[in-house]
Amino acid sequence: MQDDILRLALEVSRVTGEKISQIETIMRQTRLLALNARIEAGRAGTAGAAFGVVAHEMGSVSGQITELAQELRLAVEQNVAKIETIGSEMLTNFRGARYCDLALNAIEIIDRNLYERSCDVRWWATDVAVVEALAEGSPAALAHATERLATILRSYTVYLDLWVIDSSGQVVANGRPAQYPGVAGRDVSREPWFLGAMQTRDGDDFAVADVAASAALGGAAVGAYATAIRAGGATNGRPLGVLGIFFDWAPQAQAVVTGVGLSADEKACARVMLLDAAHRVIAASDGRGVLDEIYSLKAEAAERGFYVDGDRLVSFARTPGYETYRGLGWYGVVEHRLKEDASAAGLSPRSKARAALAA
Repeated sequence: MQDDILRLALEVSRVTGEKISQIETIMRQTRLLALNARIEAGRAGTAGAAFGVVAHEMGSVSGQITELAQELRLAVEQNVAKIETIGSEMLTNFRGARYCDLALNAIEIIDRNLYERSCDVRWWATDVAVVEALAEGSPAALAHATERLATILRSYTVYLDLWVIDSSGQVVANGRPAQYPGVAGRDVSREPWFLGAMQTRDGDDFAVADVAASAALGGAAVGAYATAIRAGGATNGRPLGVLGIFFDWAPQAQAVVTGVGLSADEKACARVMLLDAAHRVIAASDGRGVLDEIYSLKAEAAERGFYVDGDRLVSFARTPGYETYRGLGWYGVVEHRLKEDASAAGLSPRSKARAALAA
């Protein structure tokens, strides 16, 4: 609708300007005819006096019409400029609100996905093979747990690996020992997700860490979820150790940010991102800055919104959480580069609307 308003405004301006130009041309011709008529009336002497008066009035009327045409042209140009400004603001507000909805949708998809990860870790921590691996600690029990973890991984392809860790922080079994041979025996006692899992209140609680590259898993970006493995698999059982599961972050997150519903033109001028609570880029549709860039998001205390910052329109939405997953304060963000949007037509940002109508 906003584009239609601008299109109509510029069409009115174009048609009006064209017709005024035609009027001015006619008036110039009329003034010339009036001048010639006065000359001929002068030559005719007394007999042409009355005709000379008419010719003079014709010239006067022509001048008045020309003056009115010029005033009309100025008035139309000024009002069309106002309509263009208002229309551009409406377009920015419409686009900002729409991108805000898309940013919210992106972070909600991630939240729902990660809610499932929190469910997985709490469920698998009660698996008999996992519990017995720590309760017994025998080679047979550890081998059985390794087999069980491998079976889970064959079905749940979104994970890179699953680890069983004893109470001292040593990994005693993992689901892909052939792929990640350096995991078994690894000390993770200082990892925040391990410490958090050992301090969980009960089997319904879990710990989660921000997305980070894991050296033990080939440098891949992972989301680590963990909870205590408890005696007898009971909700309130004594913590025997920890189950850590490692979500293969990059391909899942990339599918979300590249799958946002933008048109081809919008994609050419937009960057879709997921940011953590510290505004670190953890996924980006253009693949730039992931895990390194701190994005200058000006969200203040708002849960969602949009703003113009220089030549960028930035729309954002903070994670609302999902079910029992409270979220980690992450954001979905859509950045639209206004300068590139305008330069695509070879015009300044202010003239972008004119380009759309002239096309």
